[in-house]
Amino acid sequence: MSRAFVFPGQGAQTIGMGRALAEAYPAAKAVFDEVDAALGEKLSSLIWEGSIEDLTLTKNAQPALMATSIAALRALESEGIGIETAAFVAGHSLGEYSALCAVGALDLSDTARLLRIRGQAMQEAVPVGVGAMAALLGLDFATATEVAAEAAQGEVCQAANDNDPAQVVVSGHKAAVERALDIAKAKGAKRALLLPVSAPFHCSLMQPAAAVMSEALAGVVIHTPKLPVVVNVRAEAVTEPDRIRALLVAQVTGSVRWRESVLWMEGAGVSEFWEIGAGKALSGMIKRIASGATTRAVGTPDDVMAAKG
Repeated sequence: MSRAFVFPGQGAQTIGMGRALAEAYPAAKAVFDEVDAALGEKLSSLIWEGSIEDLTLTKNAQPALMATSIAALRALESEGIGIETAAFVAGHSLGEYSALCAVGALDLSDTARLLRIRGQAMQEAVPVGVGAMAALLGLDFATATEVAAEAAQGEVCQAANDNDPAQVVVSGHKAAVERALDIAKAKGAKRALLLPVSAPFHCSLMQPAAAVMSEALAGVVIHTPKLPVVVNVRAEAVTEPDRIRALLVAQVTGSVRWRESVLWMEGAGVSEFWEIGAGKALSGMIKRIASGATTRAVGTPDDVMAAKG
């Protein structure tokens, strides 16, 4: 029986996340302090005392969620549960950066700065109102891909997130995504709804952001990770720094192949998934993907003590 540590993506943010960890564990507080210093601002104050509207801005949510995940990991390490207790790490979209930081491929300060750049670049790639994303519930990935292709009609509409067997997110031009809602319902979707996001992530409209990230990543040292990282766009484990760099650029416009990533880890012997950071969204997806797997969410001091057993 082996374990994987997985790291959440955008949407998991809440005001106050990570604060109890920082108060209980000096190593967790040090994470927030280092992220604040790296960004030259008190992101921690926004996370703990700000407005959810400001925290949800992509440029803030991305480094904030990463900081909370790494703080939770440092708390676990303080109780003797290190990253080496896992066989693999993986993260959902921005969570891939948290995973890479967790295994030492990226330094914490570099990770924070990269995610601030990534968040701003993704926000600025498409003017507000031009793009959209929608969740199609009750359709498999193949059917959702057909829906997106039929809805495109000369515009962009792509399957962006293959989250679990009955949840696929499509992304692209707003009109095309709205057409996808009706087509999906006609093809048997239980629900199809627009998501409250500020940009159409993980589709070709994000190409300007990919170009920005290519430049940003070129200036950062990527170390060989302590553990293999199961990457979004390949749904397989990767360890070579140059390949990690290229795949982080591809990830901006590519699909998040989360369902396949979890199946890959299950096939490699993982039966226990620990979700490190804010929320429990990945745990829910994993249970729908790998029915025999156990999940544990670690985001508070109580969770850390429960994990310690």
